[in-house]
Amino acid sequence: MTTSRDLLAELTQNRPMRRRGIERYHRILDATEELLSGSGDEDISLAQIAEQAEISLASVYYFFPNRNSVYVALALRFNEEIYDRSIRPLTDPEPQTWQELLERKHKAAAEFQNSRPAALRLFLGAGVSAAVRSADFTGNARLARSRARMFEAYFDIQNMPDLPHWLEMSAAAMDGIWSLSYGYHGVITEEYRAEATACAVTYLRRYLPEYLARIPLTQEALDRVRIDLDAPAPALVAND
Repeated sequence: MTTSRDLLAELTQNRPMRRRGIERYHRILDATEELLSGSGDEDISLAQIAEQAEISLASVYYFFPNRNSVYVALALRFNEEIYDRSIRPLTDPEPQTWQELLERKHKAAAEFQNSRPAALRLFLGAGVSAAVRSADFTGNARLARSRARMFEAYFDIQNMPDLPHWLEMSAAAMDGIWSLSYGYHGVITEEYRAEATACAVTYLRRYLPEYLARIPLTQEALDRVRIDLDAPAPALVAND
């Protein structure tokens, strides 16, 4: 499976980056986000990105061979922001059911994407490229594995090796409904967010009991939630 680091190396033409290069790289991404957030034009050019970033077009080409590669890099950066928020522990109060955990995490994710119009366009827009979609899938798979570990931190879960796969499937269904909301309203409305969460919960009820006993939350369990960016995914366990 292509990893986030593989995608990033490919789209930046394997350029090594020093401090000045990293700063310029992020200026390009910041400019692209601003253009995607403020313009309805799908045809943003590298020249426009260079002008917005106040750097030369040659500098943009040094990092990115085409506009789509900039979009992929921006999607990967959004993925990291979304991931960092997704693994924050839920306290004050702690969730008492797995359904509540999902509800609160989905609300936070929808609020983040609604606050970043460029993320909505990249992940939910009709013109999503295959490369951006691949970056999104890579981020979702990692998030699902961490979400499974979060379930294990809060609840008594035993012998569920396929839980990350089930969570990834439920998230894919949720994304489909979020895309519908974006198509109709330009944002993820609370009505569609609630419907998407209900869809995810309904799917997971095929595999999870309605009630999972709470267990004491420990720092050790919370420390396990974060997964290195490109840690290899475990193989799925075949069902008999």
